[in-house]
Amino acid sequence: MTAEIRFFWARLNANYWFYPALFAILAGVLGFLLVWADRAGASDYLAGVSWLVPVGPKGASDILSVMASSTIAIASTVFSITLVAVTYASGTYGPRLLTNFLEDRGNQLSLATFIGSFVYALVVLRSVRAADEAALVGAGNGTAGFAPQLSLLVAYALMGLSVAVLVFFLNHVPSSIRINMVLEKIGKRLIRLIRKTYPIENEFSDAQEAQGGDPLESGGTGYVQLIDFSDLETLARDVGATFSLRVRTGDFVHTGLPLLDVSGCPVDRIAERAREAFTFGSVRTPEQDPQFLIDELVEIGLRALSPGINDPFTAITALHWLGAATSEIARRDLRKDVCESDADDCPVIPLPDDFAHYVSRGFGAMRSAVATSPVACLVMLDVLADAAKPIGHDGRIAQLRSQGMMLGAQARLALDGPDLEMVEARLEVFERRFWN
Repeated sequence: MTAEIRFFWARLNANYWFYPALFAILAGVLGFLLVWADRAGASDYLAGVSWLVPVGPKGASDILSVMASSTIAIASTVFSITLVAVTYASGTYGPRLLTNFLEDRGNQLSLATFIGSFVYALVVLRSVRAADEAALVGAGNGTAGFAPQLSLLVAYALMGLSVAVLVFFLNHVPSSIRINMVLEKIGKRLIRLIRKTYPIENEFSDAQEAQGGDPLESGGTGYVQLIDFSDLETLARDVGATFSLRVRTGDFVHTGLPLLDVSGCPVDRIAERAREAFTFGSVRTPEQDPQFLIDELVEIGLRALSPGINDPFTAITALHWLGAATSEIARRDLRKDVCESDADDCPVIPLPDDFAHYVSRGFGAMRSAVATSPVACLVMLDVLADAAKPIGHDGRIAQLRSQGMMLGAQARLALDGPDLEMVEARLEVFERRFWN
């Protein structure tokens, strides 16, 4: 249940509407509270501030009207600019990146600030009374006409904040769609997720072997977005069983495919509760799924190397971040510690994530496209050698060397003449770096 709550919260605040809705509610509450404070006389002390000129009802109404109309107009513009940026980025870099831009905190908070300011202005505007209107009950000195001075002071502060946010947004949008910034965000997020998923560094123990058993079939269809390992552990200990998972987060399953094998307990006894530990959806998410972010880097690299785009330098940047992430994975113990008790007898055995799986998912998926570009080919050989340098495991180093050798074989089929000679020369240097 704890994992489900965390996943729900992560998905909730990733929605583009969440922060605008939250700020609108908070701004409405703030407006009502400050108007109440003004009516209770809390702003009377402002009359003694010499540099602060009181605002009359007519001026207050004009100020708040201008604020409301301008902030909602800017909010519409911000939304339109965001849609244009998202359309451009998803069309240029790949549809997987649509989620990244919708989750961007800069875009979310910018729109939220303008929506919140608009709601606040409307709430406060409702309380303004002209001199020829009836007095508000409890409005300061009780005379006709009412201009909430404290609320207007906060409105000025929100207008200043809105201007600052607008300047930030106009700088943020073009910066956020620069390909180097896009790749940096994906790469850093991937490295953080790797460190969170595999916290133990410089240990290379083998994953626990599956114990087999009777298969528990899926009752739903879609991508596995979350596996609640804590609930599975509790269930397994309650019934004295062992669960060996047959899927990992990010896999697509449908009815009839096995989710896990159960040993030590009849499947029918735990089927309903065990299925509740799996969350399915129409799209993959980066939570619990490092290879989702690897796929994003690969997709950008493959698009850049396609004949229609032919941008090898974007692919080179993707290779650099892929190399950094692969080296991070290679230095870590890839056994998932899924039991909250950190017990050696954990009854939940996840599907192993061996290093070969990640290397194949990253460099292996890009290898054929990279082989067609002499520049990208040379860089990938250097990236593989650099990624292997800090690794202290011969088997994982051999995996990276194997990718370099396969790249050379692929390049011999795709290149010829001086381009191939350059690659052959770099391949010799590549091999010496692994043997020295």
